[in-house]
Amino acid sequence: MHILVTADTVGGVWTYARESVCGLLLRGKKVTLVSVGGIPKPEQVQWMQGLTGLDYRPTDFKLEWMQDSEADLAASAEYLKGVIRESRPDVLHLNQFYYGALECDIPKIVVAHSDVVSWWVAVHGEEPPDSKWMRWYRKVVRRGIEGASAVVAPSRWMLEQISQYYIRPADGSVIYNGRTPALYNPHLEKDDLIVTVGRQWDRGKNAGLLLQREMPAPVCIVGPDRHPESQSHAFGGDRQSGAVRFEGQQDEMQLGGLLARAGIYAATSCYEPFGLAPVEAALSGCAIVASDIPTFRELWDGAAVFFRNNDADSLHDALEPLVRDTEMRQWYGSLAWNRARQRFSASRMVEEYLDLYESPAGRRALTA
Repeated sequence: MHILVTADTVGGVWTYARESVCGLLLRGKKVTLVSVGGIPKPEQVQWMQGLTGLDYRPTDFKLEWMQDSEADLAASAEYLKGVIRESRPDVLHLNQFYYGALECDIPKIVVAHSDVVSWWVAVHGEEPPDSKWMRWYRKVVRRGIEGASAVVAPSRWMLEQISQYYIRPADGSVIYNGRTPALYNPHLEKDDLIVTVGRQWDRGKNAGLLLQREMPAPVCIVGPDRHPESQSHAFGGDRQSGAVRFEGQQDEMQLGGLLARAGIYAATSCYEPFGLAPVEAALSGCAIVASDIPTFRELWDGAAVFFRNNDADSLHDALEPLVRDTEMRQWYGSLAWNRARQRFSASRMVEEYLDLYESPAGRRALTA
C-alpha cells in the first residue's frame, strides 16, 4: 500500500506526521510526504535519515488558517494533483481541510486537527465576527469535509466541533494521536519544576496563566514565542524573571531531557483538540495538572489533577499539594504514565489508521 500524507511544519501536526510516517514505513508501506506551511529546518527532518520507502516533497505554500492564503492554497492543490498523478498512491491522508475537495478517484482521509472557529469560541467565548475571510474559511472547511471519504478527529470533542460549526461528516471517527514511549525517560529523579510546552503566542495554549500569580514551584514555559505571521513576541512586558523561565523552541532531545527532570506538567490550554505535549510529559513520568476542559476530561479523567479553566488561583491550588507531597506527585505521575502507554501510543494510532485505510470508508472512492 502506498499512502500520500500531507502535513504542515508549524506545530504539532509535524510531530504527528513523523509518528504516522515512521509507523507506516515500519509496517512495509510506501509513503509520499508533502509538507506545507514553510520549508522545515534541518533539525525537523533529521528523523528521515536512513528511512527507506519515503518520498519527501517539501513546499512553502501557506496554510488555510493564514491570512491571504487563497492563491497559495489553489497553487498547492495543483501541485498536489501533479504529485498524485506521478506517484499514484492508494490512499490520501490529508492533514488539511482544503485538500479534501481535490477531484480524484483515490480515497481521501481528512484529519481535523483543529480549526479557527472552535479556537475562537474557546478563547473569546463567542463565534468570530463575520468577514469575507471568515466566510471563505468556513466554505473551505465545509468543502473539505464534504469531499472526504472519511473524516478523523483526535478527540470526540473535536469531532463534535466540526459537526457544530461546519457540517457533520458523512463518515466521522476518532483516532487518538500517539507518541513512541521509548523516546521518553520516566525513570530519572524528579525536580520541583513545573513545565508547560506549546506556542507561547497562541492564546489557546494559555501559558500566560502561569504568570498571573506566583506558583508554588519554579516554572519553565517552553515553545516559540513569535507568531509565524508577526514580529511581535508573546507576553511582551508581562515576562517575569526569577521563578519563571522562558525557553524557545527545543529539539526532541532537549525537551525530552527537560520533561524527564520535571515533576509536574501544567496543561493550561483553554483550547485543545488533543494535546501531544501532555502525552510526552506523561510518558516522562510527570504528574499532569490539566485545565478542566472537555478534551482533557475525555483524555485524562482519572489520571490527572484538574483545575478550573482559565483560573490562576485554581491552578495554584491544584499544583500546591503535588509540590508539597512527593508521594502524591509520584502517584499521579504513575497514573499518567499508564494512561499514555495504554491509550496514546504511536503503534496503536498507526494500526487504527491502517484499519481505516482498508475499511469500506477508506476504499469508497475506488469502488465509486
